Amino acid sequence: MKHLKVGGLMTDDVVSAVPDTSFRDVAKLLAEHDISGLPVVDADDHVVGVVSESDLLARRALTARGVMSAPAVTVHAEEAAADAARLMVRRGVERLPVVDEEERLVGIVTRRDLLRVFLRPDPEIRRRVREEVLADALDLPADAVDVHVLDGVVTLDGRVRLRSEAVMLRRLAERVEGVVAVVDRLSAADDGTRAEAPPPRSAYDFS
Repeated sequence: MKHLKVGGLMTDDVVSAVPDTSFRDVAKLLAEHDISGLPVVDADDHVVGVVSESDLLARRALTARGVMSAPAVTVHAEEAAADAARLMVRRGVERLPVVDEEERLVGIVTRRDLLRVFLRPDPEIRRRVREEVLADALDLPADAVDVHVLDGVVTLDGRVRLRSEAVMLRRLAERVEGVVAVVDRLSAADDGTRAEAPPPRSAYDFS
């Protein structure tokens, strides 16, 4: 399956500071660029911390070094956007500096950027579930299961051969970009029972 990468969503024109940037200048950068946080980098562009508006309000120090949150939580451009979103929620941050293989700053991605993943039209989501999950990943006919999508919520209805297929189908459908939740109405022929399914997972619960 194809997954949208962080590099496709990030902003590569990044406003940053260095550890010795003054408290006042950091505040000025945030105001001038209408942003709520920025990465702090060393002389080699390695991310050493992040300063947010809340950091400035919570602490009083003379430089970025004294107010930044460190170590910084970062992500690589080749990582899946959904994985970056889970990391963001898990660590309780609003933005992730994006780094290259040598951990140098190349961009930044915010929660707002990642929310764009969940704005895909319902027909496109249905097509991707049928083609990428049913046909490509599971080698099943695209119409093997009825796939209905409304406001990003995917409902899977039908009968498959194995309970393991039903479980895999549900899990893969959850990972399609744009899917908010999956409603599993699948049954399996191997034992005549409905495949075990947890409650539909919200796309905003990235745990």
